[in-house]
Amino acid sequence: MKLDVVPVASIQGSLRPPSDKSLTHRAYMLAAMANEPSVVRNPLRGEDCEATLRCLEAMGSRATWLSEHKVRLEPAESWHSPASDLDCGNSGTTMRLLSGLIASWPIEATLKGDVSLSRRPMGRIAEPLRLMGATVEGETPPIRIAGGGLRGISYTTPVPSAQIKSCVLLAGLRAEGVTVVTETVPSRDHTERMLAALGAPITLSGNGPFTASVIGGYSLRGFDFTAPADISSAAFFMVAAALLPGSELVIEDLSVNPSRTGILDVFRQAGAPCAVENERSELGEPVGDVAVRFSPSLRPFTIEGSLVPRLIDEIPVLAVMATQCQGMSVIRDAKELRVKESDRIEMVAAGLRAMGARVETFEDGMAIHGPCRLRGARIETAHDHRIAMAFAIAGLIAQGQTTIEGAEAISTSYPRFEQDLMGLCIV
Repeated sequence: MKLDVVPVASIQGSLRPPSDKSLTHRAYMLAAMANEPSVVRNPLRGEDCEATLRCLEAMGSRATWLSEHKVRLEPAESWHSPASDLDCGNSGTTMRLLSGLIASWPIEATLKGDVSLSRRPMGRIAEPLRLMGATVEGETPPIRIAGGGLRGISYTTPVPSAQIKSCVLLAGLRAEGVTVVTETVPSRDHTERMLAALGAPITLSGNGPFTASVIGGYSLRGFDFTAPADISSAAFFMVAAALLPGSELVIEDLSVNPSRTGILDVFRQAGAPCAVENERSELGEPVGDVAVRFSPSLRPFTIEGSLVPRLIDEIPVLAVMATQCQGMSVIRDAKELRVKESDRIEMVAAGLRAMGARVETFEDGMAIHGPCRLRGARIETAHDHRIAMAFAIAGLIAQGQTTIEGAEAISTSYPRFEQDLMGLCIV
């Protein structure tokens, strides 16, 4: 499937993007671990989260859709080994977090994924689970896990990763003793916030090194959770509003967890007007409305160090924004981008060069020189949803038509992307 994009004058209005994928995954998994039913409202209905739900049902949980936007989840009385392999599709979050849950039960399961997921490294979650006492076979998918009888460990992650941290903490909920995860740079803290809101015995230390510890043996209670909108999905429209003259946009019900709002820091560096309004909370998660306006003169920005984990998924579209900044923007310490759904460093660089931008790549990032008048081009996406959406935004400011090949990948996280984009565009 391809998506053709042509330049537009501006974007105007308000938008509630899809619900946060990370929070939907976690809500489903925590509901499956609870001791009573839970209700999740406004979950993301994308392919990745549906994969998580199918896997949980294959091990004994039951999901009942009360309406299109509300699902009731009943935990299994006792988890059981699935009858067949668990298909995680394209979702690294499903595979890595679910591995922690499976390892904590005396069951066996094989987790597989699509071609893209099958290339992604799983040794980084296999190592701590083996140290806790689980049997894990495979460094890339498919991986086979035989769980049960876990003991708590103290573990330092090799890279800042919310998926590694969450995997170990979820396994630790049913392990003997205390499980401690240490990071040199803090990653997203959705799991910790949700566990704390549910009363789990979790302790955090945030002065570096950054630690999260959980005491095993706690039983989670059921909950009622409304998933906020996803800042990673909102990022595409935020960048469009900053780049298109006269644009004014309000993103509603957005997750503004500080571990996810690195894009707001970049906007401030670049001088792009944005503000968080109407702040509130949902199961420990900060929620607010974000207003963004066009800026006629954007400054170059730098993404590195502790900022990287707070916006790792937004880097492709921020690279598009960098092409319009007055000077050289630099992205470093982002080697993790090379093992996402695609090698995002090379895919972004190749696409921007095809559109006329000057881009230098490094092993851990890139430098982008601006401003540049982009031209329409044919963009290959390697079936990566974020590459596809980032270059759709680039097409809005380019001369001529931009064709996005492999645009069907967008449905993994944002099924309504094209409709929402067209609904905001002023031609």
